[in-house]
Amino acid sequence: MQNQISFREVQEATDFLKAKTNLQPEHGIILGTGLGALVDDIQIVDTVSYKDIPHFPVSTVESHAGKLIFGYLSEKPVVVMQGRFHYYEGYSMQQVTLPVRVMKLLGIKSLFISNAAGALNPSYNVSDLMLINDHINLQYENPLTGKNIDELGPRFPDMSEPYAENLLKKARKIGKEHNMNLQEGVYVSVPGPNLETRAEYRYLRTIGADAVGMSTIPEVLVARHMDLPVFAISVLTDLCAPGKVKKVTVSEILAAAAKAEPVMTKLIKLMLA
Repeated sequence: MQNQISFREVQEATDFLKAKTNLQPEHGIILGTGLGALVDDIQIVDTVSYKDIPHFPVSTVESHAGKLIFGYLSEKPVVVMQGRFHYYEGYSMQQVTLPVRVMKLLGIKSLFISNAAGALNPSYNVSDLMLINDHINLQYENPLTGKNIDELGPRFPDMSEPYAENLLKKARKIGKEHNMNLQEGVYVSVPGPNLETRAEYRYLRTIGADAVGMSTIPEVLVARHMDLPVFAISVLTDLCAPGKVKKVTVSEILAAAAKAEPVMTKLIKLMLA
């Protein structure tokens, strides 16, 4: 298999970062497309560029800054990926998910993931937030394929609770208390990078998905392999339900994400607090 990641490589990347910062993160955060502004709320201690970290890929997507940030959010020590990697950039799934492995070895106890997604559920609107409570994986490759790294997790990880129910419960409570309009549903991940056809949107809705994107599930698989609790949220940037599909540009997607971002930032800050 191409670009398979070894435990030694995960360890080398981790040791490199431990030498760069004294901060011991408790939570990891992955910021998706157009969702980098959370960084403005972080009391930054150290910043490391992806290109400097051994074995790390480099973000090639517009709006993904390509930095690992160590600091404090709601007074909790965090490590934040400002920009993520995608399979469609030409990386293997093991490369895409390497940062999650490294964050776990750095000591995080939970992982928060955000993404931009298309709304398949006809009751959703642009710039709504959707808590992910389950997923459907339609990616070509699984990051757990190949020789299992026994030091990190079991050969056949359980996926009956991919998204931590206690974290979802906390998000629902905060949403209610602060009048946040939070949707909740199933996220489907496809390879991309093209957006889907009308027939594909109908198919994805038929099989039970509420939102569609091109990321997140690989990171979740690897996190759960290492028994790391996950909370994930989608910012819905375009409408994909029958009768609502129209041509959409990257700038429109980024604008829709930016509109929703303050609420997402507030939710994550309150969850950490």
